[in-house]
Amino acid sequence: MADVLVLNAGYEPLHRVSLRHAIHMLVREVAVVEESEAGRSFGPYPLPRVLRLVRYVTMRWRYRHGHAPACTKAAVRARDGRCAYCGGPADTVDHVLPRSRGGASSWLNLVAACGACNARKADRTPQEADMELRVVPHVPDLSWSPAA
Repeated sequence: MADVLVLNAGYEPLHRVSLRHAIHMLVREVAVVEESEAGRSFGPYPLPRVLRLVRYVTMRWRYRHGHAPACTKAAVRARDGRCAYCGGPADTVDHVLPRSRGGASSWLNLVAACGACNARKADRTPQEADMELRVVPHVPDLSWSPAA
């Protein structure tokens, strides 16, 4: 496992950290395990896949001057790299919560997808379509760009 997702206290994705950093966060009691590797542990701690901060962190630093990187289809495909459902080549984007149900076209609701998975999911949530979401939608850092 390469890294661990860190969620804010309000369950918003913040960033990813190394497993070593995640263990330090658990030892310092600044985070709790939300999701772990089944049957695996590190000392008294379950091996984390997702941590949640105990205290809310203001994320103003992520949006200097009130702007996040532009959320375009090309940028979402570049962020995710592969289809969020099957891991194949992504040639389109999918709304995790469909637009017809109020889902926004935002970094936190768009994922890269292949045409077949996008059609299979249709106007449903991943859970309703019995499809596993392999990536967690997140707002990239301001220093990130699709060309990088």
